[in-house]
Amino acid sequence: MTSEAIRDPKKDRLLTPQNSAFIVIDYQPVQVNSIASMDRQLLVNNIAGACHAAVAYKLPIVHSTVNVKTGLNKPPIPQVQQALKGIPTFDRTSINSWEDVEFRKAVEATGRKKLIMTALWTEACLTFPAIDALADGYEVYVVTDAVGGTSVTAHEAALRRIEQAGGKMISVAQLFCELQRDWARKETVPAFMSLFIDTGGTAGIQFSYDRAA
Repeated sequence: MTSEAIRDPKKDRLLTPQNSAFIVIDYQPVQVNSIASMDRQLLVNNIAGACHAAVAYKLPIVHSTVNVKTGLNKPPIPQVQQALKGIPTFDRTSINSWEDVEFRKAVEATGRKKLIMTALWTEACLTFPAIDALADGYEVYVVTDAVGGTSVTAHEAALRRIEQAGGKMISVAQLFCELQRDWARKETVPAFMSLFIDTGGTAGIQFSYDRAA
């Protein structure tokens, strides 16, 4: 079996390492500890995996925190700091990161129109910039199992609102697979395998790889 020639990665309708940017907002202790829409440890595992994927596939990354400089909040959780080691953060006071000039300029500077967005909480720090980005002509892809809200209802209502505005919902596993796309892209296969192992999503993957190798 032969894969077709790789489509233009910058114009591809699917996410590629060449056409998308990764946005991560407010994975700080207070926010994580207030999540009630999913298991918190699973949330931490998933956002760490998504961050590692962004680094492995060399996506432009924009990382924002809220109220660290004011002393009202703490830096990101260790798992996110470790995954994004060396990536600068844009600290702000606004709940809506899109209203922060430095953050928005950083997004614009990536030159990418497909934004893979993650944030806590879904109902505020994700919904507000997602809707603004969509209005400004960006495509927004929300990693639904790497974000969370203060209740299941708040989380699901926020996702619906983003989707109604034109946002697209994806999962962590889908993110990994969409960025990899072909076993023949062997330079990123080891990272791809590690991502699934680290997030507990290995079922069927090793078998598929063994057959493709």
